[in-house]
Amino acid sequence: MQSSSTAPVVEPLRFYRAVWRWHFYAGLFVLPFIAWLALTGAVYLYQKPIDRWVHAGLKVVQPTGAAAVLPSANIAAVQGATAGDVFRYTTPERADGSVEIGVIEKDGRRQVYYVDPGTSRVLGHLPEKGTFSGVVRRLHSLDLLGRYASALIEIAAGWAILLVVTGVYLWWPRGQKGGVTTVRGRPGQRLFWRDLHAVTGVWVGLVLLFLAVTGMPWSVVWGNQVNAWANGHDYGYPSGVRVDVPMSHQRLADTTTPTWSMQQAQLPLSARAPAQQAAPSNHEGHEGHEEHGGSMRGDLAPQAGTIGIDAAVQIFACLGLAPGYSISLPRGAMGVYTASVYPETLDQQRVVHLDQYSGKVLLDMTYADYGLLGRSLEWGINVHLGQEYGTANRLFLLAACVAIFVLCASGAVMWWKRRPQGGLGVPPLPRQGRSVAVVFALLCIGGLLFPLVGATLLLVGVLDALATRGWRTSPAR
Repeated sequence: MQSSSTAPVVEPLRFYRAVWRWHFYAGLFVLPFIAWLALTGAVYLYQKPIDRWVHAGLKVVQPTGAAAVLPSANIAAVQGATAGDVFRYTTPERADGSVEIGVIEKDGRRQVYYVDPGTSRVLGHLPEKGTFSGVVRRLHSLDLLGRYASALIEIAAGWAILLVVTGVYLWWPRGQKGGVTTVRGRPGQRLFWRDLHAVTGVWVGLVLLFLAVTGMPWSVVWGNQVNAWANGHDYGYPSGVRVDVPMSHQRLADTTTPTWSMQQAQLPLSARAPAQQAAPSNHEGHEGHEEHGGSMRGDLAPQAGTIGIDAAVQIFACLGLAPGYSISLPRGAMGVYTASVYPETLDQQRVVHLDQYSGKVLLDMTYADYGLLGRSLEWGINVHLGQEYGTANRLFLLAACVAIFVLCASGAVMWWKRRPQGGLGVPPLPRQGRSVAVVFALLCIGGLLFPLVGATLLLVGVLDALATRGWRTSPAR
């Protein structure tokens, strides 16, 4: 008796169908986020000119040509208008710009007061990060959603990477000529929207991938862990800082918005003034309390041996910091004057700490002092924000934002035209279940790099397996 067996039929598009299914899920989850990020990102690219236009009464002054009023006089004018404590002084970036003075009100709210540097006239105030661009940035970072915002950013960025990788696989030419670099059909046809989605995606996919990766440093799990690891091993934070100079428990991020590499940066300690060195030991606890936090109020004039804000500004100016730098005033008897500036050009980024008694430079850090990882990520972030390379980069990213929005819109229209009546329109499974397992395993490798993305990937995989168990979809493409 002779037995015969039939070899299983191998479905030629089995991997295509498996990848298509995950591409659909990725698009379903993140296309609304990507479209939102593209719109808000396009606006944020031109934050400075927009802010000067929207808040012209606060940010733009008429230069008088006379010598600028002393910083202490500007601070005194603000303190005449509020009972709050001054903690930051920001110099004008342009000749017709106002001075910005940060104040913590008695109820804990942080406000920014705008002062004419030629007359010390207080022009008005806004909440910290309350400018138009500040609101747009909060919208872009999903910060208005609260503590879950950075987690959503990480998940959306990770799924966007998945979307790009699977999209390139689906676009890859397999003998066809149309829909690769040209768009076929008419706007009323699904073919037109399919080709528009594919062609736009392949051109802008690399930019979207770059934006997703460079957006990760702001995420809650991956970003924070990489930041702590880099700063703990001198890959991000300037090497030798913790060893060469005595450091306090105060952080640069407490009073200003530092770069990614400086998120963990601590402030150095001022040397004790001669009078303090001879002070009785029962004052030690009070000084220690100030060093750990203490009052946010800064010195307005030389008192108790301090150099004062006027001398500090003069020293920073002589050091050649780029215009528009912010000065955080000393907090407590051991605090320091800290100037920080993050202009569009990376090599002009700088953080300088001064001893509040002697005016001695304790630390002077620039972009070149960051570790390799810190420099790489700072470059990516600066390009992401449209700052590095100036106008050319902003125009390029603006065009990319428009293309990304078209990509999202065309994907939504294509899905709407192909979805079944009353159904979601999930692409069909291949007949060979092994193909689905192989694709899922490859995706999980990426999930190991980005834990939150991996968790959501597993969740979707389990739900998809449960939903399709016991039945088989049609093989139609």
